[in-house]
Amino acid sequence: MTKTFIIGNGQKPAQEQLKEIEEAKNSPIIFDEDCEELSPAMVKAFKSAVVQRNRKKKA
Repeated sequence: MTKTFIIGNGQKPAQEQLKEIEEAKNSPIIFDEDCEELSPAMVKAFKSAVVQRNRKKKA
């Protein structure tokens, strides 16, 4: 599950939000058949795609 917190400039996260983030940081990643772990080759391809996307955004 993905949870998103939107914090504006000058705003501080609530104590409850900080607690949830800390718990998420310490919990393991669980892969399943819908979301399998990426192979090293797939990680490399994904990173390459992100770099290319970011170059296009800056241009």
